[in-house]
Amino acid sequence: MKTSGLVEDVQRQLEVALLDGRYPANAKLPSERVLAEQFSVSRNTIREALQRMVARGLLRSRPGAGMFVGDQLRTGSSSPWAQLVVDHPVLLSEVLEFRRVLEGATAYYAALRGTDAEYAGIRALLAGLEQARQDDHAAKEAALDAELHEAIALASHNSMFLHLHASVLGILREHITLNGSNLRALDDEVSGQLLQQHRAICQAICARKPEAARTAMQAHIDYVAGKLEAA
Repeated sequence: MKTSGLVEDVQRQLEVALLDGRYPANAKLPSERVLAEQFSVSRNTIREALQRMVARGLLRSRPGAGMFVGDQLRTGSSSPWAQLVVDHPVLLSEVLEFRRVLEGATAYYAALRGTDAEYAGIRALLAGLEQARQDDHAAKEAALDAELHEAIALASHNSMFLHLHASVLGILREHITLNGSNLRALDDEVSGQLLQQHRAICQAICARKPEAARTAMQAHIDYVAGKLEAA
């Protein structure tokens, strides 16, 4: 294998190690010597792979101390963590599993605890979503899709859900927007189904029907997962 191929292979294996938690935020990576032995490559190959990850914001170097995992991987809408998930499509199914659990619960509690003002905001976003589809503005439709899911999470009024949602907001927003854009590009029927699902979710929430809201949200996530698998 060419040197460039070895570097890329090592880089991707290290990225997966970040993704699955073997090296959590702020963790110190093993030395170049140890990593070189682990991957059976030269220290120069390890050094180049690490520098590429530093350039992406995934790692940071502390002179004299070593290489550490970045502490902003899971925060912020421009998080390198979100890009890392997108770069490893096999992990999208895991994000969908997470979304099914988290967003099913946030829909349930949004229906139980949301305020009239929050419901008005949810209805406004749904109206914007419908208008974007009517205007055939796919990018705006996908962006509003993400905003709607965020508004539902905020209406749940559960501090732990809010903290968890905020901590992975970059991943979810990137994931929702990416999947929404891709699915809507398949055909008009898919776009129509997505809109119908969002109507059902919003109607159940605004009617204060928690179980119906959770069921509608989980059905939506299941539909997205099924379409992505078939695509």
